[in-house]
Amino acid sequence: MAVIETLYKYAQGLDTRDWQLYRSIFTDQIFVDFSSYHGQPGERISADEWVARLQPLFSGLAVTQHSMTNPLVTFDAQGAECRMYMQAEHIHDPADRDSWYTIGGYYTDRLVREGGAWRIASVKLTIFWRRGDPQCMVRAAQQGMGTASEGKWQAWSRPVDG
Repeated sequence: MAVIETLYKYAQGLDTRDWQLYRSIFTDQIFVDFSSYHGQPGERISADEWVARLQPLFSGLAVTQHSMTNPLVTFDAQGAECRMYMQAEHIHDPADRDSWYTIGGYYTDRLVREGGAWRIASVKLTIFWRRGDPQCMVRAAQQGMGTASEGKWQAWSRPVDG
């Protein structure tokens, strides 16, 4: 249950924009693979940089809701792995249904014990389906950054067509 609770905090931290909570669930260095989402290869990154990268995107969205279900946890000598189904609603403008973007799939997370708590050491997102306007994510990131300039944050926020 402690592993699953850590992963639920992932969703809660994002959806409530509680960046302190969100940062607290990661090891200092993490491997992030969202290639299924944006086509970029996975990367090792500091958790602080990861959180800082997501803040503009999520602050540009009016609301999000990450629903996570059906966790399957396995344990080994190095820690735990959990595969959990997810559906994520991203809403740029609640009054404009054309600015909503939803994805469905699953997370595969690797967790380790640190200081008596489970922390995420790697996260991989695998997407099964998409619905809505993926460009609302780019617009949200631009709004969150306060600029339309091209940068790594924008490339990361741009979903792969499909």
